[in-house]
Amino acid sequence: MNAPATTPATTPGGYAIDGVALRGIVSAAPRRVVGNDAFVKRFGADGVADVVKMIGVEQRRIAEPQQTTADLCFEAAKVLLERLDWPADSVDALIFVSQTPDYRLPATACSLHGRLGLATHCQALDVALGCSGYVYGLWLAATLLKAGLKRVLLLAGDTSSRLVDQNDRATALLFGDAGSASAVEADAAAKPMHFRLGSDGAGARHLIIPEGAYRTGESDERWGENFDPACLYMDGAEVFNFTLRAVPNLVRETLDDAGLIATDVDAYALHQANRFMLRHLAKKIGAGEDRVPTNIDRFGNTSSATIPLLLTTDLAERITSASSRLMLVGFGVGFSWGAALIDTGPLAVAETIEP
Repeated sequence: MNAPATTPATTPGGYAIDGVALRGIVSAAPRRVVGNDAFVKRFGADGVADVVKMIGVEQRRIAEPQQTTADLCFEAAKVLLERLDWPADSVDALIFVSQTPDYRLPATACSLHGRLGLATHCQALDVALGCSGYVYGLWLAATLLKAGLKRVLLLAGDTSSRLVDQNDRATALLFGDAGSASAVEADAAAKPMHFRLGSDGAGARHLIIPEGAYRTGESDERWGENFDPACLYMDGAEVFNFTLRAVPNLVRETLDDAGLIATDVDAYALHQANRFMLRHLAKKIGAGEDRVPTNIDRFGNTSSATIPLLLTTDLAERITSASSRLMLVGFGVGFSWGAALIDTGPLAVAETIEP
């Protein structure tokens, strides 16, 4: 007998969803590689070294001027559908998770729906989340499948390099660009996925682009005289403190929901915020660095694409060759956070392409 579609956890914010399986993931990283040498003239060798010591980014992928997040996700989706042999008309919903859409309207998901040639019965919607977006998107895909859909295409990515002030070394050195496509399918035999999600909007102004939409004229003394309100502002200390408050508890509660301990999980795919933070979190959650892979040194912080990109690079061999228990953990802008504890495959595909 099947369990209810969503089974509440013992404390608010957590749910178990059964009958849903992740089938494959393809990530798309731009071909253009930008190393730290490109920033020395602007910030000085010592200035670059100081930031890199903390964030751990040695190089990042940067989209071409006319290459958008949707373009990267489109290329990833084409490859994924081909690898899985999913006909375009078999996809029941397309979810596009990004904070760098093609348009204010229509929804970029609708544009991608047309480019991919999906059927008119296929739902298409945008989700404007960043660091936690992939986990939220996976949760949303799972709930749609439990509502009766059969196949969902989850596209997640960002071209955050377009959002930063190139004279702000804290953000210019940190962010990279990437897109991804994940295939999620109804499967009565699949083990439950355990989700835990949350938000704290009191932290919204600590990671923000103040202008560019419809609220204008705001000011904040923290921004400084030369700050461009159309660029990303990040209060690194506040973001770090939030992460240490939220993420260890998030991991512990998600493990409790499933009746597991930290070492029962094969790998933790954490949002690639910065290297120092990741090392600190590995200790706090009791997982050990060997269970917490990182690729921020090669790709930078790619916002909503960090988790799928980690799965298709450092974890690709593991998740395509054997069944694995993974915890996916996103946290940041909003403030928002989410964890998904899933048992996978082996997946049919976990691949990174360079469109």
